[in-house]
Amino acid sequence: MDKGEATKQAENIVLVGRTGNGKSATGNSIIGQKLSESEAHATGINTTKCQKHGAVARDNHTINVIDTPGLSDLSVSAEFISREIVRCLTLAEGGIHAVVLVLSARTQITQEEESTLGILHALFGSEIAAYVIVVFTGGDVLEEEGVTLDEFLGREDCPPFVKEVLKLSGNRMVLFDNKTHDEGKKAEQINKLLSLVDEIKRNNHGQSYTDDMYNEIKEHSEKLHKEIEELKAKNHPADLESELKEKLHASFEESMSLMSNAVEKKLKAAVQAQEQETGRKNAQLSSGKEKGVVESLNVVEKLIPIITKHITFDKAMEVAGKLSPGVTVCSIQ
Repeated sequence: MDKGEATKQAENIVLVGRTGNGKSATGNSIIGQKLSESEAHATGINTTKCQKHGAVARDNHTINVIDTPGLSDLSVSAEFISREIVRCLTLAEGGIHAVVLVLSARTQITQEEESTLGILHALFGSEIAAYVIVVFTGGDVLEEEGVTLDEFLGREDCPPFVKEVLKLSGNRMVLFDNKTHDEGKKAEQINKLLSLVDEIKRNNHGQSYTDDMYNEIKEHSEKLHKEIEELKAKNHPADLESELKEKLHASFEESMSLMSNAVEKKLKAAVQAQEQETGRKNAQLSSGKEKGVVESLNVVEKLIPIITKHITFDKAMEVAGKLSPGVTVCSIQ
């Protein structure tokens, strides 16, 4: 088996998630070694650019883990993220076999995370949900609390966003403890993840995820490779061959830059749409609170003449309940 055949059989797993959720640490656990080019960040380890790392994992899976910068990371520009998305697709030879969305059981879900799903849909289409697996990091914290993942997700304060993501991704989820030194636990969580990758392959008839953008990148890459091979066959002097190669690579980079610009427009539109949706929800919440205040004032206004007639407090509370069943009136001690 040559290198080309091995690459075709590899499964590309793309990691996405907010900085500080343990995205890079999850990639380290999957590969079994430190994989990301990252730097210290106020909220965790910040992946600075898209990178691919391959390893032969359990059950004869050959995995390429592609670690990405945060899709909605406010600390980097849309231009940079767009360029890295194109780079990610360039690295995902053979398509995307799974997208691992990394969430944390340690911290609250943020607006940045809520926008990640919308951005994925905007960039790759809604079909990408069929390839999503949700990994919850912080398994050590839940273990210390004696709480299972199902119990954690069943809490009243579990954000609707999490339930929506799990529904769209077919409830494919796994809990990771990236700090454990227990080899048995490490193997168990990796095997669970790989079983979900297999489930995705079955559901999609063995087809990896590709789209028009991926296919266009593939065409440009294949064209560059073919032109370089043809150039080598002409046996030009070394200096001339080097110069012509540089021109071919420059033409390829220009094509990738144009694609990055198109991705940047999509990314900005997705972020703007998410901000508008967040503003709409906040306005509804504010309106609901104002409505509750008005209802409470109306109840008080109707209670005043009753109280002034010296009826008992219990009777006043009974009348209040009839006037506005949804409003709770508290006694003043």
